[in-house]
Amino acid sequence: MTEKLQFVDFGAPDKFGAHLFRVEIPAVRTEGVRIVEDFGYRGLEGGIPKDEDRAILPRAVWSGIADIARREFNDRLKIAKVTTGRWHTGTNLVDRLLGKELCVLTWAAETANDDQLPVICSKWAALRPEERWWLFSMTVAEAGLPEDTQRGWRRALFLALSDGEKPPEGRKRRRPVESDLFSLPLFKSP
Repeated sequence: MTEKLQFVDFGAPDKFGAHLFRVEIPAVRTEGVRIVEDFGYRGLEGGIPKDEDRAILPRAVWSGIADIARREFNDRLKIAKVTTGRWHTGTNLVDRLLGKELCVLTWAAETANDDQLPVICSKWAALRPEERWWLFSMTVAEAGLPEDTQRGWRRALFLALSDGEKPPEGRKRRRPVESDLFSLPLFKSP
């Protein structure tokens, strides 16, 4: 008999050693929000670190993007019949693929001003999950650490998603459908 896979926070497997992301939200509002990729069992093998910081966001920027990420992720978790999450002070665990998507949003928004944040969020929400995963892969290969702000693909993400124009009025945020979840290991038993 196989044990049913349990999930915590934003679709992260509740089992030791899973590859996931941690969003660390400090209680002190003047400290930055840290996003860390935790490689789980794969960490510390073959040159892979145990974990790696991906971004440290000013709290004001985090406040500007947290709601769209929560809504987008929860919409997908509901379709997969997985408990939804909410951001809370402390460590928030995020599924590996959703974490990659969060990094793309974070990297695009990290230097944005208050006027650019809604545009970035709107354009990020219009991207398909597969597009976000590709953007993560391209960006992390050369500029995936906190100190890489405004370099290479990080700069390109900011420019592409903050160009000052929201998508046309008729184009709304695409709602996920069940077929979007075809390749997410998050929703399949190991």
